[in-house]
Amino acid sequence: MVVKPLGNRVLVKVKETEEKTKGGIYIPQTAQEKTQTGVVVAVGTDESIKVKVGDQVLYDKYAGTQIKIDDVEHLVLSADDILAIIE
Repeated sequence: MVVKPLGNRVLVKVKETEEKTKGGIYIPQTAQEKTQTGVVVAVGTDESIKVKVGDQVLYDKYAGTQIKIDDVEHLVLSADDILAIIE
């Protein structure tokens, strides 16, 4: 499935959370914190968007709409919900 965001929307592939702590303890999915980082997969048509495909970004914790594309978690969010580019 191909998803093309419109306007100032951005499609971000959510970074998977670690299931195991540094000490070797496994954390169940229900107890894990929601991740706030991901990789930009597609950008909308608005020219004011400051990110590009491939950028690793930090976004607002409760922003966007979750979707699954080929069994992989993605978020469609407003470019305004992106807080920073991680270099």
